[in-house]
Amino acid sequence: MTWNVEEFVSAAGVTVEQLAAYVDGSQRGLSPVVGRRPPRELAERLGLVRWIREGGMTSETYAEFLATYLDEGTRFHHPGYLGHQIAAPDFPAALADFVHGAANNPMAVYEMGAAAATVEFEVLRWMLDKAGYGEAGGGVLTHGGSLANLTALLAARAAVAPEAWTDGVPGDLALLAPESAHYSLTRAAAILGLGERAVMPLDVDPLGRIDVARLSAALDRVRRAGRRPMALVAAACATGTGLYDDLRGIGEFCADNGVWFHVDGAHGASALLADGHRHLMDGVELADSLIWDAHKMLRTSSLAAAVLTRREGDLDAAFRQRASYLFYGDQGFDLIGRTVECSKAELGLKIFLNLAWRGERGLGDHVARRYATARRLWELGSRRPGFDFPYEPESNIVCFRYGTGDQAAIRERLTADGDFHLTSAEIGGVRHLRVTVMAPATDDKTLEALLDRIGEPGRIRSVL
Repeated sequence: MTWNVEEFVSAAGVTVEQLAAYVDGSQRGLSPVVGRRPPRELAERLGLVRWIREGGMTSETYAEFLATYLDEGTRFHHPGYLGHQIAAPDFPAALADFVHGAANNPMAVYEMGAAAATVEFEVLRWMLDKAGYGEAGGGVLTHGGSLANLTALLAARAAVAPEAWTDGVPGDLALLAPESAHYSLTRAAAILGLGERAVMPLDVDPLGRIDVARLSAALDRVRRAGRRPMALVAAACATGTGLYDDLRGIGEFCADNGVWFHVDGAHGASALLADGHRHLMDGVELADSLIWDAHKMLRTSSLAAAVLTRREGDLDAAFRQRASYLFYGDQGFDLIGRTVECSKAELGLKIFLNLAWRGERGLGDHVARRYATARRLWELGSRRPGFDFPYEPESNIVCFRYGTGDQAAIRERLTADGDFHLTSAEIGGVRHLRVTVMAPATDDKTLEALLDRIGEPGRIRSVL
């Protein structure tokens, strides 16, 4: 069945109109932040079984479905959305998703999407330059930070044990990382064949940051255990706390000791664009590999994450693949040799259009404002009795406690009320509330209301 162009135009108009209203209402805080209706009940409300079995949706019935669908989701543009590290997307990125949904150019193979591939090349050149790698570096965009971390560690494995691709993984490799590292690092170690026991913890300070002075002792422990360090992972910034490791100190140690240095900058690498925060990434140019998620602080929709390496050849060595139906002729412009995905979406277009509309300074200002709002929460909360903030925030993530009771219960109460969505994290084994400022609509009024709600005696007393 060929496209019905008139029906597409009609349905697209409905989509644009409803999404515009959805974002506008979300930004003004008119609806609950999160919808959490049970799946069976929600499936019935959406009519999913009937539509799957019978089809027949029209522009009119689609409008009804879309209104319900949007009403039952999570509103990332809402001022009270302070939860997970997912962007409130800017509209240029949404346009890119719309284009990809129709054009569908899977551009890991150049001839399948030359324009999309070329846009990605230029976006990666821009990111490599910002990271200090310049023309010597290499890169690729992937569907998310977990896959990006896996890809970077594949490059690290190829550098340390190039025979692993054909002969299997040696049993003596180790991955050095703090316990606060993102879960995807341990998952990657298991996928790569190292196993979870190969992830050896680094000494950290009370807030979970790598203790540079104790790295020599950690490396000695690894070698005494009969293992070879495959890579050492630092955070920029840590997922739980939003704090940055000392990248320069760690990078110099790794260079002196011949250890692959990987920086998980999924969330915090965007500080490279903000004049007042670029110093937090000082030393990243020493890293052998870096990941940087655009769907966090660059305001793109999920997913778009960069894998960047200081030496282009290291990324090319990550995969050693043969397939006669793909790998033949001139492969000079194909990205498939650098990524797990073959049918890779037009990810670069989302980042490019945000840059084209806002400019790198505009994106840098977005980062700076979100960081400033988190700091403002720290300033306001620190003045109030009952609130304890264990550190001064470095990014748009800040953790705190209220009272001495069950912090997870406070979070659940806030979420159920509908005006705020927070997460939580442990610091030194103690559960804290965790705020991640992502939405441009979050302001002082929002923060004061949040603190009021948490500290309201009649509402939270039961969990103190």
